[in-house]
Amino acid sequence: MDLFFKSKKLASVMGDEGALKRAYGDRNAREIRCRLAVLCAVPSLAEVPRLRPERCHPLTGPLVGRFAVDVIDPFRLVYEPATGSPIGRGGRVNLAKVTAIVILEIVDYH
Repeated sequence: MDLFFKSKKLASVMGDEGALKRAYGDRNAREIRCRLAVLCAVPSLAEVPRLRPERCHPLTGPLVGRFAVDVIDPFRLVYEPATGSPIGRGGRVNLAKVTAIVILEIVDYH
């Protein structure tokens, strides 16, 4: 899957191991790199594991239309489809057609 970033600053931090560790700590940085590797390796959002450790899940409330994978609790890597949400049956996003995402943030939204 193709990964894009919300900002140049976020892309810079995610691409630099030292900056990633400074921003999120050693343990979180390691997990973030693992999650990004998984997201890059799959052909579509439908292939991202729904079980731990990734636990890909759609978000609700003010974050509806976005998805997240777990990092180190309570932090989540939040992203959205890059080109709108391909809608399938029942008004749900057709995950098999999402082949590019935009990484928005790493946050504790709880």
